[in-house]
Amino acid sequence: MSPEPALSAAAPTLQTRPGIQGRAERTVRTAGIAGIGSALPQRRVSNAEIGVRLGVSDHWIERRTGIRERRYAAPGQRVSELAASAGRMALADARLEPREIDMVLVATLAADEITPSTAPLVAHELGIEDAAAFDVGAACTGAIAALAHATAWIEAGRARHALVIGAEVMTRFIDHDDPRTAPLFGDGAGALVVSLDARGEIGPFVLGSDGGAAGAIRATREKGVLEMEGHETFLMAVQHLTKSTRQVLELAELQLEEIDLFVYHQANARILTSVAERLGLPRERVFDAISELGNTSAASIPLALSEAVRIGRLAPGARVVLGAVGAGLVWGATVLEWGEW
Repeated sequence: MSPEPALSAAAPTLQTRPGIQGRAERTVRTAGIAGIGSALPQRRVSNAEIGVRLGVSDHWIERRTGIRERRYAAPGQRVSELAASAGRMALADARLEPREIDMVLVATLAADEITPSTAPLVAHELGIEDAAAFDVGAACTGAIAALAHATAWIEAGRARHALVIGAEVMTRFIDHDDPRTAPLFGDGAGALVVSLDARGEIGPFVLGSDGGAAGAIRATREKGVLEMEGHETFLMAVQHLTKSTRQVLELAELQLEEIDLFVYHQANARILTSVAERLGLPRERVFDAISELGNTSAASIPLALSEAVRIGRLAPGARVVLGAVGAGLVWGATVLEWGEW
């Protein structure tokens, strides 16, 4: 056997040393949902009320959207107020004290101010001190983007407990005389506590964007109201929800038939039906909470999960796909196991 070749004098000497966190081996960590909460304004607005202003019937609105009513925030009611209410409920559900939370993420496109962000205001209101706190701007995909960020922090060992909130007062940013948007949107907030080694587990994420399609849904500073190309938005939403569902299941090494419930952004009942058809799913496996809530943008996913828990559609051990598409254009999906707490 020939001797090993000598190292060149110019070759670097390789050294092994512990990582910057003081350990050579990394521990595998998992994150799961440990608590859930929601907050809705008291005022319910029916299709009849909106239809009178638009000159259409309540049945016309329901047939096109699947919505029967939605919630409107009271004058002066703040996004941070709704977010804090939902967050407080989620903390109680997780049996955690505010001091145990390491980060607060608020997904919203309707912050109370240009600055400060909503998250530090919510953290302060809840008595959460010295925690990371910032907003996530990904429109209707905001809750999934925030959930991905919180999960990554926990898996990396940088946090043990995170509070993820989606909160919107969309009705302050719509033209109430525009039949394309006025019947769709409502207000509310939903919250999730994400914890290290919680029962159940959050799996892989798929996140994507296409700024070239930004014109389909936008609200400029000049006009200050949401404008939307309905048909174009419908087609893109169905396409990306279907595609991201298949992608995230491939990453998780799961099949469609192994998923118990599909919880998508509650934008329009026709979108949910079309996605179910494209995936070959029975319609009842695609959760629908839009009839009573409308489109609540970033609050949609956690609010839908809260409703699914309330009516008994989520049992411990259930496998759930979450998916959303929003202005940007941005989209995302994840798959998780629902835990017990």
